[in-house]
Amino acid sequence: MADAVTTPEAIGALLQRQQNAFNREGRVPAEVRKARIQQVIDLLVDHCDALADAMGSDFGEGGAGGRPRAFSIMNDILGSLGSLKHARDHLEQWMQADPRPPFSPYDQLGAQAEVMHQPKGSVGIIGTWNAPLFTLFSPLACALAAGNRAILKPSEVVPQTAALVAELVSAHLDPEVVGVVTGDAAVGATFASSPFNHLVFTGSTVVGRKIMRAAAENLVPVTLELGGKSPVVMGRSADLDDACRRLAIAKGTNGGQICICPDILYVPSEQVENAVSALKEHFRSFYPNVDGNPDLVAAVNEQHLQRVESYLADARERGVCIESTHPEAGDETRKRPLKLVIDPPADSLIMQEEIFGSALVIKPYDQLDEVIDDIHSRGRPLALYYFGWDADEEQKLLSHTLSGGVTVNDLLMHAAMHEAPFGGVGASGMGHYHGYEGFLEFSHARTVFRAPQYDPRAEWGMLPPHHDQFENIMRAQVTKD
Repeated sequence: MADAVTTPEAIGALLQRQQNAFNREGRVPAEVRKARIQQVIDLLVDHCDALADAMGSDFGEGGAGGRPRAFSIMNDILGSLGSLKHARDHLEQWMQADPRPPFSPYDQLGAQAEVMHQPKGSVGIIGTWNAPLFTLFSPLACALAAGNRAILKPSEVVPQTAALVAELVSAHLDPEVVGVVTGDAAVGATFASSPFNHLVFTGSTVVGRKIMRAAAENLVPVTLELGGKSPVVMGRSADLDDACRRLAIAKGTNGGQICICPDILYVPSEQVENAVSALKEHFRSFYPNVDGNPDLVAAVNEQHLQRVESYLADARERGVCIESTHPEAGDETRKRPLKLVIDPPADSLIMQEEIFGSALVIKPYDQLDEVIDDIHSRGRPLALYYFGWDADEEQKLLSHTLSGGVTVNDLLMHAAMHEAPFGGVGASGMGHYHGYEGFLEFSHARTVFRAPQYDPRAEWGMLPPHHDQFENIMRAQVTKD
């Protein structure tokens, strides 16, 4: 075991060690892959409490925990364990070669073909602060299942969690299999520009563009899990009260600091007042008070709190109506009530920027086409949500929009699917992890063609010197059948 890497200069050396070890090892048997995944599972299980404490402290204020231990265990530790165990239990099936039929007439001569899935090498994984374990260990599950090695880069925004991850991984895992890099933006920039065999980044679209530019210098393939303004469409057939209850749950989860958290709620014009009232009532039922509420997650730091506050201030200056679920919290806390921003103009900050906090835009609409057009006016979101029981309306929305994933009549649920891909599209990212698609993401699909012993090309007139009719024979096969 070795200490975590903390300088830009040492990143290249660690990466070279992993790539050399990968080249020496050759094919990674299923039992070795399972054992490596099990080591990560053991680490998370054995140090669950310490990791939850670290996450709580990073979100904390004045030494107090700013995120409930139970939520950190549920979201980050159990979420990671789910991905790791699913990969461990299914990788043998995923590893099987995929037979393919050879082309005619070689299929009649004994030729064989298959696609084998080979590991790429060393995968760099850059995590984010809002789910500091999940965004490292969930993609790691797929990377290890595919037979790769990996280097983790925890977010510096949550320094206590990052330090503990580095300590634990360095103490319990072989750095030539799973290593850790910690440090500031300079270290992160070097990490992103290093010649990994694949790079995973979870974070904002702005930073994602920088990561992709850096990776392009070495032609490193990337998986980008970004964000965007995920919309919720409330159909007229929806159970409005139940939909608002589920929305209140989603917006309270992690203080709204989730990449698939809804940003905009589209409500039929005649139902806006009822929706606002129901959202306030349900949010207060889950969080009766704000200050000192142990169930409410704080903004991770003052910078992120002020970012959201600036969006709200901009809306107020424009005369936008803002409803609050509670009276304003005191200045001594970073916990905030849910703010409902009613129909802000398209050029307002809160309509342009991902909120990533305790606020929700409510936009009235009359016809579904208005909603679809407005969704198309921004980048593709990471998630889209529909509430309603009108199958035709649901199908129209799904067939006329694009998003990373969809949950119908609830929120956030599609991301919890272990055997279904999680990822974005366009501005919300590219590539996937989770399940078989995650295994494929970190594998190279290698076609293998095994030729028959007999080679008929000479007697078919396919080899030089070509006879006079060779071109006519070729042209005779140019058909529309």
